[in-house]
Amino acid sequence: MEDNYKVKVQNVTKEYDLFKTQSEKLRSFFSVSKNRVPHFWSLMGISLTIQPGETLGLIGVNGSGKSTLSNIISGIIPQTTGYVDVRGDTSIVAIHAGLRNNLTGRENIRLKSLMQGLTNEEIDELMPDIIAFADIGDFVDQPVKSYSSGMRSRLGFAIAVHINPDILIIDEALSVGDDTFYQKCVDKISEFKAEGKTIIFVSHSLKQIEMLCDKVAWINYGELKMVGDTQEVTSQYREFTKWFKKLSKKEKHAFEKERKDIQKNFSIQNYQKQVTEEMAKEAPQEKNLHSKVHKLFYGSVISEKMSVWNQLLTWAVLIVVVFFCLVNVSGHSVDRVIHDPTVLVHPSHQLHLPGNE
Repeated sequence: MEDNYKVKVQNVTKEYDLFKTQSEKLRSFFSVSKNRVPHFWSLMGISLTIQPGETLGLIGVNGSGKSTLSNIISGIIPQTTGYVDVRGDTSIVAIHAGLRNNLTGRENIRLKSLMQGLTNEEIDELMPDIIAFADIGDFVDQPVKSYSSGMRSRLGFAIAVHINPDILIIDEALSVGDDTFYQKCVDKISEFKAEGKTIIFVSHSLKQIEMLCDKVAWINYGELKMVGDTQEVTSQYREFTKWFKKLSKKEKHAFEKERKDIQKNFSIQNYQKQVTEEMAKEAPQEKNLHSKVHKLFYGSVISEKMSVWNQLLTWAVLIVVVFFCLVNVSGHSVDRVIHDPTVLVHPSHQLHLPGNE
């Protein structure tokens, strides 16, 4: 059935503003910056569906948007436009995701487990199994900032698989660590598959993808290049990488620059217009398509910038605060200033209390 899915993303995009300074970022948040801030579209209209019990592999060259998509699905970051529906609790395993550097491994286990809704009693029961699986020895009571990448991966994976999530997202977490731990992870993933869990697996290793995944999505510089049968997609991806490796250094640079320029110059307005036209062809009798597409694009999006009304309210509050500060400094009463604002530039040396005028 069409609605029988575990994860659905539709027309998802993600824009990053390339701020140079923190002040530039603050001005943009309040929409007071007159200079146009350069932007980069990590995702340019991704649509795919993951069925219950399916293991989906995400492949693509570095910077194509694989981790961005997995972070959006897990709820770590919001999408810029598009619809994301995740039916179940997610747990993401990534080398740098979800671990607090200043906390010990044991403290991180408790914190992440509490965030997933487990009780202290349940965590106490799971703690020995998680520590045993991670196999990081006495480092479990040391701050995570002292861990190697492999140790971080071990701990993150151990926590994620023991809190029993509905949807497990693994982002390059098997690329570090020794063969023994790698086999433990593969066995645990296979166990999850046998239980009918839904898994999203991000990796550069096509052998891992082919061994674990039922379906593969190839994301190529922010676009969904291909999605389908594992062998078919990985075969096409191998052909692409083989072609790319044969290019000269100059040709590689030109190709990558061309793709990056497309991501920088992507127009969300043109993409929205394209989607509207496609929907019009499929359902020519449909009315109010523009408003429906706009709702599809922005209906479930949390804005990362202030709305016009919030801007007006912020400025109004700021003006009121400044006004009362000036009144306080002037030494005049509020009534006096309201009736004669010019007294603000003539401070009084006498304190006026309410009711004494």
